[in-house]
Amino acid sequence: MLQGKTILLGVTGGIAAFKAASLCSKLVQRGASVHVIMTESAARFITPLTLQTLSRNPVHTDTFDEREPSVVTHIDLADRADLIIIAPATANIIAKMAHGLADDMLSTTLLASTAQVIVAPAMNVHMYEHPAVEHNMDLLGERGVRFIDPGTGQLACGYVAKGRLAEPEEIVEAAENWFASQRRLAGKRVLITAGGTIERLDPVRFLTNDSSGKMGFALAEAARDMGAEVTVVAGRVTAKPPAGIELVHAESAESMLKAVEQRYGASDIVIKSAAVADYRPVARHERKMKKSGERLTLELERTTDILQRLGERKEHQFLVGFAAETDDLDTYALDKLRRKNCDLLVANDIGMTGAGFYGDTNAVRIFDRAGLVKELPLMTKRQMGEAIVALIADRMEAGYGAGRS
Repeated sequence: MLQGKTILLGVTGGIAAFKAASLCSKLVQRGASVHVIMTESAARFITPLTLQTLSRNPVHTDTFDEREPSVVTHIDLADRADLIIIAPATANIIAKMAHGLADDMLSTTLLASTAQVIVAPAMNVHMYEHPAVEHNMDLLGERGVRFIDPGTGQLACGYVAKGRLAEPEEIVEAAENWFASQRRLAGKRVLITAGGTIERLDPVRFLTNDSSGKMGFALAEAARDMGAEVTVVAGRVTAKPPAGIELVHAESAESMLKAVEQRYGASDIVIKSAAVADYRPVARHERKMKKSGERLTLELERTTDILQRLGERKEHQFLVGFAAETDDLDTYALDKLRRKNCDLLVANDIGMTGAGFYGDTNAVRIFDRAGLVKELPLMTKRQMGEAIVALIADRMEAGYGAGRS
């Protein structure tokens, strides 16, 4: 998986920097072209010459040490990278990454790159568990940075606790797994609905719900990163859509239905994560409604059930539905899956702390016709999106869907 890949290896200042030599060697042995960037502190623990010898490439330590007049070195490295690994990663570099600081060669290159970043922290256990460090890692996780948890053992400070740098073999495996995941959905067309729909009463008022679109966009990002061609049909959203996808705006349940039906036949995977209104006003006023009396009665009518329509028309598509419940989650989820002919149904208890519409985290239970498939504990919606899309890829590779459940 690493053959011919360009990997930037960032080494920061900690006693675990000595493991960077073994990591660099193993990456090169797997066929990667490794370019090492060291911080000034890292060079106090291990010499640049060691990593230059192992990588067979110059080691970079100074932003202003420009060796090739035709390029700006940190921009060139940032553009060429297929993957960036920071190992060991100190609390200092994690803070710089979280807050966009660029005061040395490594942090400047990181800020200029759009490549995937894998971070392997190594530090004293109290530093690792400090609220500021935890906040910075959470922030980076929301942006897509992947972390390799440190191990538990004897630390240089004398503690026996969590904080040891993961072994080089683990870091190499994480890199290989990331590259492997990039092509799992290559050639597949994925259609996702996101956000909440709007059903207008008049030009200034409407009925809607609390959906933010964050979960749908996280799913889209995960599918895109696995090589799929992704289209998102989005209603009302408060989250920023990811790059590299086709975005189609659909305000009402009716417009979302039309947009989805137009694309359904050409789709391989359909994930209906949008919160679509079940009812809409019978009458829509062309002008702003004026106050008249102490009460207002609205007459509502049912909207078309998009998921049910898709289940009835399903041919080759792998269909995934979502259900937000407040009670009897398992019962309602299984009933919805079977009635609407889904291959998987993702259900969450919106009354659970941290699992609501507006938050950045979620916890779900995933079902197929046989029952519970997987339970995912509270995690960021980006992590949740990756886990759900990975499960879909697993099921498709095993032949599920298209008539087999």
